[in-house]
Amino acid sequence: MRRFEKLVRFFSINTVKAGWLLKQKGTWYLTEEGKAAYHKFTEPEIFQREAMRLYREWAKAQPDSATVADAAEAEADAPDAATVLEEAIETSSSAIEAYLQAMNPYEFQRLVGGLLNAMGYHVDWIAPPGADGGIDIVAYSDPLGAAGPRMKVQVKRHASKQGAAELRAFAAVLADDDVGIFVSTGGFTGGAESEARLQQRRKITLLDLGRVVDLWTQHYSSLDESDRALLPLKAVHYLAPHDATR
Repeated sequence: MRRFEKLVRFFSINTVKAGWLLKQKGTWYLTEEGKAAYHKFTEPEIFQREAMRLYREWAKAQPDSATVADAAEAEADAPDAATVLEEAIETSSSAIEAYLQAMNPYEFQRLVGGLLNAMGYHVDWIAPPGADGGIDIVAYSDPLGAAGPRMKVQVKRHASKQGAAELRAFAAVLADDDVGIFVSTGGFTGGAESEARLQQRRKITLLDLGRVVDLWTQHYSSLDESDRALLPLKAVHYLAPHDATR
C-alpha cells in the first residue's frame, strides 16, 4: 500500500470514532456531526485535537481497554492489519459493483430472480427481452401462489438514480394486495425514498446495488449453481485488527 493512503486511512480513525466519518464498503460518508464539526473547528490543529479527544473518550468506554494508553498502543501496533483489511473491502466492493453495472440487463434480471429463489420465494415469471409493462419479475411466497401476496419486481440496471416519478410509475402497476420490489443499481433519489415511505396502500421496498450484494452474500449458499455462476464469489480471510468495525 502507498504510504499516503496508509496514513490517510490510519489517521481517519479519530474522526470515525468521533462519529464524524462513516465508512461503508469503500465509501466514506460525512455525518451530520462531522459537518457541524467542520464548520465549528475551522483550524486544522483544533479540529484534529477535538477528534483525538473524542477518540480517547471512545477508548475509555471500551470494556476490553484498561487504559487510554493501552487502546492507543493497540491501534498503533496494528495499523497494517487495519489498512490492509479496509483496502481489501474497498477493492472487493468496487470490483463487484463494476461487474454488476456492466452485466447485461436481462442477466441482471435473472440474478435478481435467482436471489429471490434463494431467499425462499417462488419465481413464477421473468420478463423476456422486449416490452414488459413495467414488471420484470413475478414471485409468490408459495409454489402455487395460493397463500400470501403477489410480489412484483421492477429491475433497473442503470448508473443513474431512480426518482419519485419512476417510483410512482411502478406503483401504478401494483394492485392493492401486491408487494412491490424496486431494484436499481444506480440507487434512488431522496424523493423516491420519501415516496416509498409515504405510500399508504401499496407496500414498496427499494433495493440499491449495495443491498442486492449484501443479500446475495447472505444467501449465497442457498443459490442454485446456475444462478451462482452469474456472480461467483469466494471468501478470503484477512487478519482482523483489534477493532475491525471502523
